[in-house]
Amino acid sequence: MSIYEAVLKNAEPFFAWDVLSWLFVAMILAIVIVLIDLALSKGDQEPASDAMVEKSKFSKIAYFLIFLKFSKSEKYSHRPKLVQWSIELFPVLLLVLVFRGFIFEPFRVPSNSMMPTLLTGDFILVNKFDYGFRLPISNSKLVEFSKPNRGDVIVFRYPNYEKNPGYSGVDFIKRIVAGPGDVISYKNDQLTINDNSMDIKIIGPYIGVDSGKPMNNYKLVQEFIDSMPHEILLNPKGHSKELPEITIPEGHYFVMGDNRAHSSDSRFWGFVPEDYIIGRAIGIWMHWDWNFNTMQFSRIGGFD
Repeated sequence: MSIYEAVLKNAEPFFAWDVLSWLFVAMILAIVIVLIDLALSKGDQEPASDAMVEKSKFSKIAYFLIFLKFSKSEKYSHRPKLVQWSIELFPVLLLVLVFRGFIFEPFRVPSNSMMPTLLTGDFILVNKFDYGFRLPISNSKLVEFSKPNRGDVIVFRYPNYEKNPGYSGVDFIKRIVAGPGDVISYKNDQLTINDNSMDIKIIGPYIGVDSGKPMNNYKLVQEFIDSMPHEILLNPKGHSKELPEITIPEGHYFVMGDNRAHSSDSRFWGFVPEDYIIGRAIGIWMHWDWNFNTMQFSRIGGFD
């Protein structure tokens, strides 16, 4: 089977044990601990009418839903520490799960594949609602707002068509260069979409820092996709991997790294299923290159 025939039915399942999965497990565990404690402590409570019990339950639920915490008037000091921690941590776990699962999630850039746009050590923020709402953990679509566009930098779950254990559940970050129905090719570092060659403008030699130093004197080039510019790096000593003319199947996208000679992308392993897209990268909130133990404050707030 050609790598360009590797589509959703051949992809590894999206689910993987990541931060969101563990947050969900911790939240469920906290609920179970509190419920077990309530069930076991029933016998210690004073007799009350059914109406009073129901009113008490309703008021507790209403208070919790409004304030995301249990009433301070309820005494938990006599209960085991594990129960107290579960009661206090549950609202925090819920808020973090909702924030990371539906709104924004932080990711770390682990390699040079997106240079010069993103550097090794950039910590980026990913907008998870730009394309619509998806369920955390399964990534199942609930509501769609828009489709990913050519030129978008996205974070996605690597489809792992080759079933490599080392890449199971790994998230990648690349740039979308073609969408469903597009006909593309890549030859001599020239990207062609639907018979239109994308404009390029040579800026000059690139000067890399820290983990990017091996890219010193690479060609810094401005590439235009749908008239929108972004910068890419090209190896001055030879062309990067080429791509024969292909048509992108429905529900899939073709992605490439901006560092064209040093990127594991769709040219090598195939298409990205839309169901595997986690969100659109929108900005850098911190930079720490762990290979050199250096922080670049100038990177903070960059990239759009």
